[in-house]
Amino acid sequence: MKPIPAIPRILLGPGPSLVSPRVMRALATPVLGHLDPQLLSTMDDVRDALRRIFRAPDGSTALAVSGTGTAAMETCLANLVEPGTRMVVVTNGYFGERLAEIGQRFGAQVHRVAGEWGRAIDPTAVANAITSNSPQLVAVVHAETSTGVVNPVEAIAAAARAKDALVLVDAVTSLGGMPVDVAAWGIDACYSGSQKCLGAPSGIAPLVFTPRAWARRVACRSFYFDLGLLDAYWRERKYHHTIAATLVYALAEALAEVEDEGLEQRWERHRRHHESFTSELAALRLTLLPPEAEQLWTLHTVVVPDGIDEAAVRRDLREQYNIEIGAGMGPLAGRVWRIGLMGASSTPSAIATLVSALSTLIRR
Repeated sequence: MKPIPAIPRILLGPGPSLVSPRVMRALATPVLGHLDPQLLSTMDDVRDALRRIFRAPDGSTALAVSGTGTAAMETCLANLVEPGTRMVVVTNGYFGERLAEIGQRFGAQVHRVAGEWGRAIDPTAVANAITSNSPQLVAVVHAETSTGVVNPVEAIAAAARAKDALVLVDAVTSLGGMPVDVAAWGIDACYSGSQKCLGAPSGIAPLVFTPRAWARRVACRSFYFDLGLLDAYWRERKYHHTIAATLVYALAEALAEVEDEGLEQRWERHRRHHESFTSELAALRLTLLPPEAEQLWTLHTVVVPDGIDEAAVRRDLREQYNIEIGAGMGPLAGRVWRIGLMGASSTPSAIATLVSALSTLIRR
């Protein structure tokens, strides 16, 4: 067998992001059984921290699913969608389309509100679709990882609530790095991933259901993603599956790191470094795909200049500078680089290192 990698990459792609030494040390903690009282106590801490970081209302159910952000996405849909459920989904990027596809797999009658990749959705178009289709569920990606766009969740949620529809939000690339406020925005269910702004390894995915969403759960056709069974494990200590104790430790330590920094201060750090990075890009005559008001602070879609081999730049960044950035997806393939400044990757030194390397490679 080949030796495992020994030199850490500078992870500046769309995820995973860098993991801090503090969280890495948590991964070396001795493994406990999935029903060990010490592990279960840590899981209680995780539930409490998630409710605070999601800013969920009192009585909300928070936990983390074993799997990536897509596992949390599927858990939410498996517990909110049954055959015939009317569902409106914003599809102005790859992950909005994934929401729609999984909804259809569970039998939803999906109405897509399609938008241009690289632009935020028009909330009026979503409101009109809600009025026309009388959905039971409205789903939207807050931070669209494929395009670098932030969608107007609060306005969409208000339109959905006015028609008594539940609101499901994907916050995979925003939780911990940009404002997300489940209670204030009128969100009913929300999910994220561990490996982006929260700064833990991938493999465990947070979600929260408010009391309103919990009351409207459907009979779940998935055993693994049945939220009632998962909650019984997390709260009542009833066996469901063998959770990875080391990932629980890492997530717990990452959440503690978020709260030690201060959630709003962490948002401000990501905003500040976003502005610094866009300024550096402008000096290189590079631009972002979305308009300024629609840009994420956490994920940047940089337009590839004419005449530049975008794949060669990504390869040389990796092989010559040990830096990872991401490629474009779908209609943006070959047109943009996706650069993440999330969690421990959102630092002045990471920006300086990347900008210096990009400058050299583009001139070359």
